[in-house]
Amino acid sequence: MITRMSGTPRVLSGIQPTAGSFQLGNYLGAVRNWVSLQEGNDAFYMVVDLHAITVEQDPAELRTNIALAYAQIIAAGVDPSVSTLFVQSHVPEHTQLGWVMQCQTGFGEASRMTQFKDKSARGGSDHASVGLFTYPILQVADILVYQADGVPVGEDQRQHVELTRDLAQRFNTRYGQTFTVPKPLIVKETAKIFDLQDPSSKMSKSLPNGAVFLLDDPQVITKRIKSAVTDSESEVRFDPAAKPGVSNLLTILATFTDRDVETVAASYHGLGYGALKADTAEAVVAFAAPYAARVRELTGDPAELHRLMATGAAKARAVAAPTLATVYDRLGFVAVGGE
Repeated sequence: MITRMSGTPRVLSGIQPTAGSFQLGNYLGAVRNWVSLQEGNDAFYMVVDLHAITVEQDPAELRTNIALAYAQIIAAGVDPSVSTLFVQSHVPEHTQLGWVMQCQTGFGEASRMTQFKDKSARGGSDHASVGLFTYPILQVADILVYQADGVPVGEDQRQHVELTRDLAQRFNTRYGQTFTVPKPLIVKETAKIFDLQDPSSKMSKSLPNGAVFLLDDPQVITKRIKSAVTDSESEVRFDPAAKPGVSNLLTILATFTDRDVETVAASYHGLGYGALKADTAEAVVAFAAPYAARVRELTGDPAELHRLMATGAAKARAVAAPTLATVYDRLGFVAVGGE
């Protein structure tokens, strides 16, 4: 049942379609890493639209954002002929296995997931949906249904992979070897990008004044970066504690130019923050302009985009359906046809 393309390890990751444009943190912190993981791995990447509805969404806006997210993943460098790229809701096995895994999860176990506590605290517990409470278990199903070996995640998501490991081992113990037990792939060199106006906070679409959106006009991107908060000094050096704003700019520039931050910082000896901001803006625009053009090309041909989605869903289901069939058999369900 567990198959691997060319015997390579399988990795899986996803991104929510909750904003029209990816912001710089989405790309540098996640999607850029997906591109490199295509080499040497059987990569499965998805637009997790089912997770998006744990909070209220406008249907028309969500439909547009799903297509935009799919197109942006391709524009960033994920090749749908190499990786399996699909939309989560196009593969019904996710929710089917999600229910099974909910029935393997203790209430207290689910209650300890820190992201639910954080998100429900911000919105108020009376407004938090049951879906927001159980979405980590759907994440478990997302991973296990593809028998993934590794899950590239940030440190803040490690707890969700640990839950996945616990539930996979529990099911295997109760019903026999069924699931691959995945490992978190914490890529330490992945850039963590902070808000340009408040560099103590992670860059987020929820704080748009300090975010750089890759589909914005180059002039808007340039203005946003040149308006970044720095400090009252003039020395350019990498010191996240004392100089978070400057260090954030150095991280962005170093990542886009494939250099280490110390080398970049040294190149600004005797220069002011203006030069650093201008060069950072130039480097970001050099990537963002062709990226946005490619997204416009993809979204300008809806039939082709939908064809790619359908192909990706078929590839994903070819793996997910046999996994679910084995799970149902192990549980004692009666298959269609009575066998």
